[in-house]
Amino acid sequence: MQSVVLRHYLLARPEAVEDFPFGPEVAVFKVKGRMFATLGRYREADATNLKCDPDEAQALRDIFPGVLPGYHMNKKHWNTVLLDGTVPDYEIERMVDRSYGLVVKGLRKIERESLELAYGMDTLYR
Repeated sequence: MQSVVLRHYLLARPEAVEDFPFGPEVAVFKVKGRMFATLGRYREADATNLKCDPDEAQALRDIFPGVLPGYHMNKKHWNTVLLDGTVPDYEIERMVDRSYGLVVKGLRKIERESLELAYGMDTLYR
C-alpha cells in the first residue's frame, strides 16, 4: 500500500485528525486526542505504527515479514507495519480499523458514547 493511500484511509476514520508532534517526518493520527496510528519511514521504507491486541500483535508478526514490534512504541501493544508489499492492502486496512477501534474503546465514556451515537458501532468497530 502506498503511504498516500494509507494516509487517506486513516483520515477517513470518524473524527480522525493528523498532527506532527514529533516533527515533519512522522504524521500522527488521532481520534479525540488519542493516537491510533503513525505514518513515516522505518529502515528506508514507508511504515505505519498501529495499536494491536497483544496476542494478535505477536500472531501478525509471525505471519507477515513486514510486521515488526512497534518502533519507538510499547512493543506489546503496537506493531510497525512496513508498506513494502509484504502485507496485503486489505490486511493493513483491517489492522487500521482494529487500531482505531481499540483506541475508541479506551476513550473516556462520554467521548466514546458521543462517537458511538454519531457514527454507529459498525462504523467505529469494523
